Amino acid sequence: MNSDPKTGVVLVLTAATLWGTTGTAQSLATGALSPLWFGALRLLVAAAFFACCFAAQRGRGLAPATARSVPLPLPALLGAGLSMAAYNLTFFAGVRGAGVAVGTAIALGSGPVWAGVLQSLLARQVPAAGWWLGTALAVGGGVLMTLAGGGTAGGVALGGVVLCLLSGLSYAAYTLLSQRLLRSLAPSAVTLQAFVVAAALAVPAAWWESGALALRWADGLAVLYVGVVTAGIAYLLFSHALRHVSAASAVTLTLGEPVVAFMLAVAVVGERPSAWAFLGLLLVVAGVLAVVRNELAGAAKQGHASGAPADAASSRQLSPSGS
Repeated sequence: MNSDPKTGVVLVLTAATLWGTTGTAQSLATGALSPLWFGALRLLVAAAFFACCFAAQRGRGLAPATARSVPLPLPALLGAGLSMAAYNLTFFAGVRGAGVAVGTAIALGSGPVWAGVLQSLLARQVPAAGWWLGTALAVGGGVLMTLAGGGTAGGVALGGVVLCLLSGLSYAAYTLLSQRLLRSLAPSAVTLQAFVVAAALAVPAAWWESGALALRWADGLAVLYVGVVTAGIAYLLFSHALRHVSAASAVTLTLGEPVVAFMLAVAVVGERPSAWAFLGLLLVVAGVLAVVRNELAGAAKQGHASGAPADAASSRQLSPSGS
């Protein structure tokens, strides 16, 4: 299929909007369910959602190409599943320790930096200057949101901060591996197999660390929401987006998530950040817009120079796989 950066940007920002409701959904649960179980059940519900989608496609004769038609890239699949499991477990534990707004800002704010570093070191594809500028603005805004978190800042635990940083690293790794997998597998196949692996790893880990599952109705509804909406639908959109934009840009664009989480934390959870935190919010938005501009301008420039379609050039600009 042909790449379209505009479509990719819209898909990522839509997914980010859904992700932005995750921390608030967790905060509205009873709190009796441990963060590890919350994250593990989210993966399990999402895996079931992807399996239903895949079965529905197969029933209509629309099932995408899978391992039967191409060799399974097992190392990348296992790595993607492990990264997704680590992301969920560290995110929910980190948010509980750092707070909804601060924890989400740290986890998602560190993600683009991790993505740029991993892409530069492992794929030897250094992102363009415009990407770094936009990312610096967005991450700087996230840091300002964190430091100016008002009443939540005093309750931030160091352990929660570390877990959120590990969450950002895991998320960046998942994105880079997923884009590589999308060269040979359809988006629905990538999400299904990665989330099955992630759930298989996360559920035993939650049982080991938190004991047997005790689920209340309110917690079950929250898990169902985050599993279907913020994992199932959102990651399906994100996987499709990775066929249109580079991995590094996709991770930066997901900084739309802490913007949504921040606003929900204020409106729903009742957190009261300072004016500096709102300035940080504006910087995040400006950084995301700069990355969007860089992605579209770079695609058009490279496409014009090579005589190839502009949208195809975008994925070569920053993509570690060149797909």
